[in-house]
Amino acid sequence: MAIDLVTRREWGARPPRGSYGRLTSTKGVKVHYTGGRVNPDIVDDHAKCVAMVRSIQNFHMDGNGWMDIGYSMIACPHRKVFEGRGPGRLPAANGAGLNSAHYAVLGLVGNAGLVQPNDDLLNAILDAVDHLRAKGGAGREIKGHRDGYSTDCPGQALYAWVRRGAPRPGGQTPGGPQEPSPPAFPGRVLKYPPLMEGEDVRTWQAKMKARGWSLEVDGLYGERSREVCRAFQTEKSLPVTGAVDRATWDATWKAPVT
Repeated sequence: MAIDLVTRREWGARPPRGSYGRLTSTKGVKVHYTGGRVNPDIVDDHAKCVAMVRSIQNFHMDGNGWMDIGYSMIACPHRKVFEGRGPGRLPAANGAGLNSAHYAVLGLVGNAGLVQPNDDLLNAILDAVDHLRAKGGAGREIKGHRDGYSTDCPGQALYAWVRRGAPRPGGQTPGGPQEPSPPAFPGRVLKYPPLMEGEDVRTWQAKMKARGWSLEVDGLYGERSREVCRAFQTEKSLPVTGAVDRATWDATWKAPVT
């Protein structure tokens, strides 16, 4: 299932007060909860999820003095994912000195009221993780906020799920032998020369960087991207062309990391 993304415009986000720090890759994602009471009624009324996300942004900006909401993405119990700071941008919710290592994904459960995540919320968290991997170079780790920071977050129920490997309800465990389905092939072969530019290039570069290749995620398919492509094609016994065709694109997501 493709991500059901609620954009900042759609949820009525306030504009940030300043410029975001940039991220091109991370070790992975840290999972959070609200730390307060969550009204169980949000399960039956998505409008209340929208209102809650707005209130969290207000608290982070007006209470904490942050430039924006601190989370990269927010998952709700209707399997919708709210765009927070988004991929490629430094979060603020993981703790001082910890934000550049992991993106931050909030699940709308708390320490009272709604404390048990339903399957749609867990799926939404994993949809957000997949999105941050594809668009922001997030690595394979899925950790809890408390991993490396003294806090109860993300609460007993969510942390127990994280400790089990964050399994997708009814499906596979992220980081297991299987990879999620790749993003659709962009419809053009990425090659050099001439220099090619675009979000499809950035998406491929981010995934290759997450696989461990030394590659700048700049959206420009040039000499270094061609070198990495050739090395990857050699490793995976693909025709060594230095161009990202459909077979190479699919292998980028599906082939095992060696």
